[in-house]
Amino acid sequence: MSVNSSEKKAAEPRSASNPGPLGLLGFGMTTVLLNLHNTGIIELSIVIVAMGFALGGAAQIIAGISEIRIGNTFGGTAFTSYGLFWWSLCLIWINPFGVNPADNISMGFYLALWGVFTFFMFLGTLSHNMITKTVFLSLAVLFILLSIGDFTENHHITRIAGCVGIFCGLSAIYSAMAQVVNGEQGKKIFPT
Repeated sequence: MSVNSSEKKAAEPRSASNPGPLGLLGFGMTTVLLNLHNTGIIELSIVIVAMGFALGGAAQIIAGISEIRIGNTFGGTAFTSYGLFWWSLCLIWINPFGVNPADNISMGFYLALWGVFTFFMFLGTLSHNMITKTVFLSLAVLFILLSIGDFTENHHITRIAGCVGIFCGLSAIYSAMAQVVNGEQGKKIFPT
């Protein structure tokens, strides 16, 4: 009796999978979409809110918990925190609690705190590959620019931040796809 390749794969014990690409896709795709809004290309709509809740929030939280379960403190902290960032941002936008809506000053502080957190996470990437450093450094710059844009109410700064955000999101998507393709092919096709 012969065993086909799918039966062989099912019979072989599997090592822990890599939750990183899921988290990076959730982060990257949502970040690109939001920053198309920040650049003025698209309006803020339910499209961004839904993507933020589902892919930016839920997918990253799932990836973060998975990273924690396999002992990756950095990945777990990053994905879970940024997933919860997306959920909090969606709550700010839709304001289901009926409290005072966010103003530019409160948003400036909100984004500044995320910028500080992200800068320290960037420091944690200094021993990681170049694409991970790129994602976290550009994300820290994005948060700081968005914060400055809100504090000063300068839409030009927010548009510049949007360009940085698109770059950051595309970098994360690239990292995710490189990990998937390289892992599936068993060799480095896309450098990281």
